[in-house]
Amino acid sequence: MEKKDGFIAINKEKGCTSHDCVKQIRKLLGIKKVGHTGTLDPQVTGTLPIAIGSATKFIQYLPQDKTYIGQIQLGIRTKTDDMQGEIINKKNWPILSNKQLDKYLNNFRGIIQQIPPKVSSVHVNGERAYKKALQNEEFELQPREVEIKELVLKKWDQANGILEIKVSCTSGTYIRSIARDLGQVLDSEGCLLNLKRISACGFHEKHSIKISDLSDLSNKNAPFIIPTILALDHISTLVLTNQEEINFWQTGRAIKFDPNNFVKSCSFDYKKPIKIIDNKKLLLGIGFMNEAKTQLHPKLVLNAK
Repeated sequence: MEKKDGFIAINKEKGCTSHDCVKQIRKLLGIKKVGHTGTLDPQVTGTLPIAIGSATKFIQYLPQDKTYIGQIQLGIRTKTDDMQGEIINKKNWPILSNKQLDKYLNNFRGIIQQIPPKVSSVHVNGERAYKKALQNEEFELQPREVEIKELVLKKWDQANGILEIKVSCTSGTYIRSIARDLGQVLDSEGCLLNLKRISACGFHEKHSIKISDLSDLSNKNAPFIIPTILALDHISTLVLTNQEEINFWQTGRAIKFDPNNFVKSCSFDYKKPIKIIDNKKLLLGIGFMNEAKTQLHPKLVLNAK
C-alpha cells in the first residue's frame, strides 16, 4: 500500500468519540500512525481534523483557533454542564431583550478566566477530572485563561430560555462553562443544549466528510486527504535552494539564515516556526531562527523520500 501523509477533516457525528474516529480511520487505512488534533466530546458534532502518517508530527503547528455554534438552555444546572448530566437545580430566567442579553455576553468576550467543567479531560493530580467526577470525588478546578475572539448572539427564545451563539475561541475553551457561567450571571442557571464545531485548526466543516462516506481510503488518489504542506499555509515558508543546505538540514545541522529565500511573509520572529521546503515544494520540516537571526535550526526534520 502506498504511504499516505496528510489530514482528513472528519464531520463527526453525535455519539462517536474522537478516539472512535481515529480507530476507524486507522483500520480503513491499515496504518498505526493516526491521531486527532484535540478531543471533541461524544455529544458534540462537527469538524474533527485527523492526522495520518508523518502529519501527526505537525499537529502542534496547526492554527489553534476553533469556532462553534451552540445552544444554551437557561434555567437548568446539571452535573456535567450539559443536558446529558443529572439535573441539580432549576431556576427561572429573567425577561430580556436581545440587546440586554447581548450586553450580558460581554462578560465572556476577550481574554477571560474560565473554570472547566468537572466532567472534562483536564488533569487533576495526574488524573482526568471526569474520572474523579464519575467516582464522586470532591475536588476543585482552577480557572484558566482563555480568549473568546468572537461571541455572537444569533437567536434568543425568551419563552423557552434558549439562546444560540457563535463562538470563536482559543484551544482549551469550554462552551459548557460559558453556558454554566452565563446562567449565574443572569441570576439563573444554564447548561449546554447542543454544540457543533464548524471549524478547528484551520479546517472547516464545509470541507469535511463523514466517516461513513469514506468508502475507499486505499485509493492513492483520495481527494479527501489534505497534504500536510497545505495545512501549514499560515506558517512562513523558507526554500532551501541547494543540495548542501538540504543535506545539512536533513542531518539536523543549523544552516545560514537567508531572508531572500522566503516565499511567504515573515516577521523574522525567532520564537515562531518556519516551514522548510525545497525547490520542488517538498516539505522538509519545521525550523526556528536563533535570536541573532543568523542561523536556522532544525526542530522537526522529515526523512528524505
